[in-house]
Amino acid sequence: MLCLPSLPLAAFRRLEVPLRLRRDERALRGTTPAARTTPLIHRQTTENRTVPSAGRVRIVRQVTRPDDEPPSRDRITFVKRRYDHRTIEARWQRTWEDTGIYRSGVDWARPKHYALTMLPYPSGDLHIGHWYAMTPSDARARYMRMKGYNVLFPMGFDAFGLPAENAAVQANIHPWTWTYANIERMRRQLRSMGTMIDWSREAVSCTPEYYRWTEWFFARLHEAGLAYRGEALVNWSPTLQTVLANEQVIDGKDERTGQPVVQRMMEQWFFRITDYAEELLNFDGIDWPEPVKAMQTNWIGRSVGARVRFPVEGEDPIEVFTTRPDTLHGATFMVLAPEHPLVDVLTTPEQAEEVVQYRDRAARRSELQRTDVAREKNGVFTGGHALNPVTGHLIQVWIADYVLMSYGTGAIMAVPAEDERDWAFAERYGLPIVRTVQPPDGFDGKAYEGDGPSVNSGFLDGLYMAEAKEAMIDWLEEHGHGRRAIQYRLRDWLISRQRYWGSPIPVVYRQDGTIELVPDSALPVELPEDVEFMPTGRSPLTYHGDFLNTSDSEGRPATRETDTMDTFMCSSWYQLRYLSPEYDEGPFDPEEAAYWLPVDVYTGGAEHAVMHLLYTRFFTKAMRDMGLYDAAEERMRAHGRDPAGMFDEPMTMLRNQGQVLGEERAGDTVVVEGRMEGDRFIAGSVTVVSDPADLAGNNDGLSGEIMSRTERVMVVRPRGSDKTVTVEVLPDAEVRIPTISGNNTVSQLRHRLDVQRMSKSRGNVVNPDALVEEFGADTVRTYLMFAFEWEKGGPWDSRGIRGAQRFIVDVWRLGRAEYRRDGAEAAATASLRRAAHQAIIKVGRDLDGFRWNTAVAELMKLRNAMNAALADRNVEPEAWEEALSILTLLLAPIAPYVTEEVWRLLGNAESVHLQPWPVADEQAAAEEIVTMVVQVNGKVRARLQVPVDISESEALDVALAAPNVDRHVAGGPIRRVIDRRPGLLNLVV
Repeated sequence: MLCLPSLPLAAFRRLEVPLRLRRDERALRGTTPAARTTPLIHRQTTENRTVPSAGRVRIVRQVTRPDDEPPSRDRITFVKRRYDHRTIEARWQRTWEDTGIYRSGVDWARPKHYALTMLPYPSGDLHIGHWYAMTPSDARARYMRMKGYNVLFPMGFDAFGLPAENAAVQANIHPWTWTYANIERMRRQLRSMGTMIDWSREAVSCTPEYYRWTEWFFARLHEAGLAYRGEALVNWSPTLQTVLANEQVIDGKDERTGQPVVQRMMEQWFFRITDYAEELLNFDGIDWPEPVKAMQTNWIGRSVGARVRFPVEGEDPIEVFTTRPDTLHGATFMVLAPEHPLVDVLTTPEQAEEVVQYRDRAARRSELQRTDVAREKNGVFTGGHALNPVTGHLIQVWIADYVLMSYGTGAIMAVPAEDERDWAFAERYGLPIVRTVQPPDGFDGKAYEGDGPSVNSGFLDGLYMAEAKEAMIDWLEEHGHGRRAIQYRLRDWLISRQRYWGSPIPVVYRQDGTIELVPDSALPVELPEDVEFMPTGRSPLTYHGDFLNTSDSEGRPATRETDTMDTFMCSSWYQLRYLSPEYDEGPFDPEEAAYWLPVDVYTGGAEHAVMHLLYTRFFTKAMRDMGLYDAAEERMRAHGRDPAGMFDEPMTMLRNQGQVLGEERAGDTVVVEGRMEGDRFIAGSVTVVSDPADLAGNNDGLSGEIMSRTERVMVVRPRGSDKTVTVEVLPDAEVRIPTISGNNTVSQLRHRLDVQRMSKSRGNVVNPDALVEEFGADTVRTYLMFAFEWEKGGPWDSRGIRGAQRFIVDVWRLGRAEYRRDGAEAAATASLRRAAHQAIIKVGRDLDGFRWNTAVAELMKLRNAMNAALADRNVEPEAWEEALSILTLLLAPIAPYVTEEVWRLLGNAESVHLQPWPVADEQAAAEEIVTMVVQVNGKVRARLQVPVDISESEALDVALAAPNVDRHVAGGPIRRVIDRRPGLLNLVV
């Protein structure tokens, strides 16, 4: 996850943050597991624990009244005290840390549940999107714990990355300082959420203790032949003399200098993820959303076809991959990527200048621009030819930038009659077009890409696509011109990054140009701290002598690799380091891995479907094949657990949340005084008005709503007009906002916000810290889970949070209420118990299915039933106390603070978060009256309210008494009664 820092960069200079996160810091943060001082009550012993384990609700009465107040049986008492969420939440945070109730450990006598949510990037602030992802995930982890599982719910920080390095360049702040200041801030925010995170397992990817093992994994991949150095097309800045990431290139220019960027083939480090392409297409045994599986399938892009060789006189043949070998008779020209090595060979002297100019232009276009389907395709003839192996005809060889050297073979055969792109290219340059598939009658288009009988194709004529493909592949293999092949759109994972703030690649280059790995005993290769960031954009590792210069294994001078690893490398295995962050004999403790792996539930954004999630799957499978799980498998077998398939996938279940969108908001209505200059209004003063009527009579200036604003430039829509006016506010212009005291500035003017994704640039980010301060963490958690369908998300509604606040306060008040009945009614008592036990069933079902909104809705229904019981004072005290205990237990995963408070008010000595999930009494939960559908000959004729235990004869009597049923029976004999009481009765007449 990525968000921008909310603190100004200059502020970080004043922060005294240690450069290294050393192990002793964990003790300073209070992460050493504390011994529990209270006995575990309400929990079954480990010897008889099964899944799901649950216990009956223990009924505890708690009377809260001053000692000098006489007891009363004719009233209900609320202690008149405001719900102080600040005090309550702070107190329970301290208690949880002191008692260590969220520490998790291996316990083979108990079933495990590894719950994981995607770790954040330490950008300085947790935004509401982090809360939306993390708090429901925390709630479900808490629920699984109450269901009897031994739950691991860890957290860490994906701490390497470009923003820290940008901060270093822009504000002379060391990335260590920037990153650790942000981590400290985010730790406090995560704790304020009330999560059950086990902080003793925290992992921070930029610490030497962590990236030592990232480097170790690189070494193992290299030894296995899965890491290699090869050429790749990169964004090269001639001005900065460095490679730029795609996000640093805007419209073909370096975002920092505005100078052109070119595409250049350079040596880079890769992982052979394509070796696992086929296995990555198999999702058997994992419960992942279909859209994610579809995105990964499409990204891998498996294509079945043939590799075909087109001979070139005096040179190696041009090889292409095609999914349509049946159309080879229609291949009338070829197209190479401008970077293809044969371009230099095939280009004739007459075409040389034009080819050079075209290649130069192509180098200045990004890959995204080159592959834009809407962009008009163009190219240049090389002057060279190749031989169509099927027809024996010489065909022209062109270059075009829409063909990429990094995809496939960097060459295509062009079949214009059966491909729209090739048709447009051929039509533009007057190249031959030969149909090889007969279009259907009435087809009046150009290229026909559908099925049909082959034509103009010799031995294929009359065959349809499937048969023609097989026949052509057989011919190619028989005559030595090609072979059957499978190709993937997936490319090998390029992990090289030309920047400082990343895990070093543990490689040295010997004087003879050969490569050798840094030995494991010398790991980690540490990032030097005394680096200087130049505005040139070059990584400081490239000119840091002490880092750059080293010795090889024979003691001779050598140089280090100055590229660092893609940050996705760090996040591909972080779930393993959580298992044993202090372990020093390997990246993870085999005993911990044997118990906890694989991850049972993984939650996070679907935007990571084809990067992080694909990479971590590859990483897990490669580790399995390299034998890195062998010791864990042995430990599994020793404890009676079958390891088969346990290390095929990193996460068994994946669930994605949607996005919280920015709230719609009207812009300020303003009166602007100034003058028009060209197409802009130059403002000398801006005044915000609260009543549109104040705009009347304003004839000298401009007035209307601010639709958008960037710095000092506003777009204003005059009242009653569909057109807008661009307004430039002068630097010394007076800004008056009556509702904001003091001197006002342009930045305080509010512009219109539509419902759209939150971002700081749009000014629609919701600050969770401010919400927690005003409403409390429980309220924010409850609102986020109630207001949206979690997997869909939706627009933020600042008014809706009040309802969640009332609910939390009501629960607290119910917990403090002294219940005194006036007179018990059996029906009222049964009704309250029914609501409570139905809630156990429904809330549990919803939490199993990640349906937070309906779970909270059910708890609100139970709250309403309890409020009614309080008002009427007509239920038995035992039923009231049972319902209050049930409400507290069911709400505990969602609102951990208030429920902990209420649970203690009920007289319980142990935390509510150590209690088992309540078990529903099915009889108490059963409805007394149900709707019985009455059919006559299969058609619904009545819906009747009947007792749940109605007999067949009673049901028949009630049905026949219904006028509509009686009319359709019409006194005739009933031949058969299909009895599905109490829900259905079908009369066959």
